[in-house]
Amino acid sequence: MQVRDYECDIEGIVNNANYLHYCEHTRHLFLQQCGLSFAEMHQKGVDAVVARMNLQYKTPLRPDDEFLSRLALTKEGIKYVFHHDIFRASDSQLCFRGKVELVCLVNGRLAVSDDYDRAFAPYLT
Repeated sequence: MQVRDYECDIEGIVNNANYLHYCEHTRHLFLQQCGLSFAEMHQKGVDAVVARMNLQYKTPLRPDDEFLSRLALTKEGIKYVFHHDIFRASDSQLCFRGKVELVCLVNGRLAVSDDYDRAFAPYLT
């Protein structure tokens, strides 16, 4: 991905909230790769929601920087834990590290989702 000018603050660096957008977009692409759709899962009564985040800002990204957004996935009980790393493409500098915990609501109640478990099984570390 590439940083867009409007994502930067007056200091000329990416505003902290935009890293969350980058991570969310990465998770959505991952879901598509797994054959899942948030919209279709919602229609089935299954919603994956963010329960907790731990964010570390390392080196700022600036306008026009290209970056790589990588993730790894673990499961802790009923939580899916996405480990995000964002690297500046030009020098592989770590810019952001995040740990995002998601849980599933099935018909409005905290529960395990067989669909997510099945789709994520090949990627769980």
